[in-house]
Amino acid sequence: MARSFTERAIFLDEGVTRVGLSAVDLNFLIKTAASGVAIALLVGLAAWARVARSTPDLDEASVRELLAFEHPDARIGAIWISADARGALVRAGDDAIIVFRLGDGYVARSAPWTTLATTAPKNGAVNLRVADVGARLKLNDGAAWPPRLEAAA
Repeated sequence: MARSFTERAIFLDEGVTRVGLSAVDLNFLIKTAASGVAIALLVGLAAWARVARSTPDLDEASVRELLAFEHPDARIGAIWISADARGALVRAGDDAIIVFRLGDGYVARSAPWTTLATTAPKNGAVNLRVADVGARLKLNDGAAWPPRLEAAA
């Protein structure tokens, strides 16, 4: 004789005391709470990871070290460091190497020296556009642009 479905089936909530929540509802709440805690931890980790490190100011030695890594074949002439020590300009033959802060470090990009002469300072700084990003170099009060780096080369 065939038994009915309710006689053959095993139910998950057998033996659970009914206090207003079934076992399925309790499992759902536990999983939702665990997911919420996991999401909060991931958001906290992402916020902590975005805290930037302090970047040291540039000096001639740090510019030379960066250029030895990023432009090892460049014949470095004179180095000009911006007024806020967050950028530098290096004369390397007919090219200019622009060192500036990007994120929590410094990068170096090269451009023809002649393009620097066409850039006009504005509000005490020069905004230089290179291939992928822009660099802002702060000038000393009354400083000429572009700086005369030929004499030191």
